[in-house]
Amino acid sequence: MIYPTARAVLLIAIGAPVAAVLAALMPGLWAIGIAWAAMLILLLVVDGLIAAKAGNVELAAPKTAEIGAPLELAVQAEFAGLMAPRAVSGNLGVDDRLSENGRMEFTLSRPEPKERTYSGAATTTPSRRGAGEIGKLWLRWKGPLGLAWRQTSKHSGRSIAVMPNISAVRSPTVQMFLRDSIFGLLARKFRGEGSEFEALAEYQPGMDRRSIDWKGSARHSKLLAKEYDTERNNQIVFALDCGSAMCEPIDGLPRIDRAVSAALLTAYITLKSGDKTSLFSFAAKPELSTPFLSGSRNFYRMQQDAATIDYRHQESNYTLALSSLSSRLQRRSLIIIFTDFTDPTSADLMLEAAGRLIDKHLVLFVVLEDEELSEFIQKEPVTAEDVARSVTAQSLLDQKKLVVTRLQHMGIDVVEGPHKNIGTRLINSYLKIKRRGAI
Repeated sequence: MIYPTARAVLLIAIGAPVAAVLAALMPGLWAIGIAWAAMLILLLVVDGLIAAKAGNVELAAPKTAEIGAPLELAVQAEFAGLMAPRAVSGNLGVDDRLSENGRMEFTLSRPEPKERTYSGAATTTPSRRGAGEIGKLWLRWKGPLGLAWRQTSKHSGRSIAVMPNISAVRSPTVQMFLRDSIFGLLARKFRGEGSEFEALAEYQPGMDRRSIDWKGSARHSKLLAKEYDTERNNQIVFALDCGSAMCEPIDGLPRIDRAVSAALLTAYITLKSGDKTSLFSFAAKPELSTPFLSGSRNFYRMQQDAATIDYRHQESNYTLALSSLSSRLQRRSLIIIFTDFTDPTSADLMLEAAGRLIDKHLVLFVVLEDEELSEFIQKEPVTAEDVARSVTAQSLLDQKKLVVTRLQHMGIDVVEGPHKNIGTRLINSYLKIKRRGAI
């Protein structure tokens, strides 16, 4: 496809007033304007015809990407012809999941002056999970005279699966923790705090006095304490609320995606520790319910399952969701619920449903701190609108604290913090529960 550049349009436009002035002075020169336009159109066509022609065009894109992480798409194109283009610009149509404006712009260049292969890349940040479709790739370049654009397009027909972000799992801190922790690769028994009796050992200073076996100590005339084996093979359920409240953004990404990342980070630890782990999501009704998996080899499968958790702009039905979850659990489990609540009234049904769970299971709530509300409160007010915003934000936080307090009075632990630290805090809470043998 060939079409005029801005330079060609400007030159043609300049010829019109010049021809009008000449025709006014000398009527016999009226044809100069037409000749000028015709000459430029002819040069434009010639410029487009002698411009380089695109040969093989290739798009390099990964099959998967992580939400919130940089994604690079590379383009390579070969050109043939007498005059190689000076620069090649490109435009790639993509799904809104990959780029907010639905397109990516880039520039192709050649590494050496005599090279005929041009390459370039563009970087974007996926903002939603799911299959991100890649549409048409457009390339255009100018002819040697700069009067004509030559353009080509290629339909990609490819897609990129946007997965949950697990960058925290790959961090050196977590890997060092796993290497040095009791949940390493060596299969050995770990004695200490737990729930399964292992053996009697001589009491040492620092041991819990409640572990002293008084009858055994009387028989052997010395203090003996009970040692317990750290229990494994527990059932851990990550229940994620994907309703309207969790679809609100926090630091550029929906809350549900922040929750999924924290859940996967902790799931990696639970799988490495030998516990059975499952994912459960709900909104107006239960959405996802995976079977219990064990072993770190199943972590990628769990990441794929988490990628299917959709965004539901619906009111969450805690009663239906948690009762359905309870019915499928045949033994005592640790249920970690990721959710958000704005006021005590809307949280009443959630509290009632959670109250029925704690009779049989151990329940842990995970709540993300609203950093935007905290900023409104800490910001020094300048106008009346700032004061009103600060008061409203403080009221919302107070109501949220009231719900958290009611959960704690019910005997339910609540992990609360900013999204950057929530994964670490959740891991610490899980390890404390394991050490207590509370599951």
